[in-house]
Amino acid sequence: MVVENLPRRAFLRGRFLTSSQQENTPQFDAVRPPWSIGEREFIDKCTRCSACLTVCETKILIKGEGGFPEVRFDNGECTFCQKCVEACQQAVFRSVDETPWEHKIRIHEHCLTQHRIECRSCQDSCSMNAIRFRLQSGGVAQPWVEMEQCNGCGACIQSCPVSAIKILKHE
Repeated sequence: MVVENLPRRAFLRGRFLTSSQQENTPQFDAVRPPWSIGEREFIDKCTRCSACLTVCETKILIKGEGGFPEVRFDNGECTFCQKCVEACQQAVFRSVDETPWEHKIRIHEHCLTQHRIECRSCQDSCSMNAIRFRLQSGGVAQPWVEMEQCNGCGACIQSCPVSAIKILKHE
């Protein structure tokens, strides 16, 4: 593989893409605000004015890579208040009648329950009741996610004491 014109930031983050791969891959892989259009279009149309950042009621929108808004769930959860959509003057959002996004959570193997430590903080913080626990004979109840119930709000991410929950684009 020949790497051409590899930006230093990409190199330091371990993104070793050839120029042809870079053309077919979005530059940024952040979680964008709810109802955002596709990544390439978002990057092309967003002016990085920060209007959405200033109106975010839970302050989960931050100025991310390249100055574009991105969601940081470790700051809180998304309430889907639609203020980011309303504040934006650019055509970077879809209709709020659509599903806000396809992001769902994934609980990783370093969850405390995998180490026989009782914890249900993610379940307690999930207003959608998407996280449930299955009892285990002779062990600690294990979490499972009802994907159809999960709206990707991220409330469980901040509540996890060991950062075992990540948000992923669900496909």
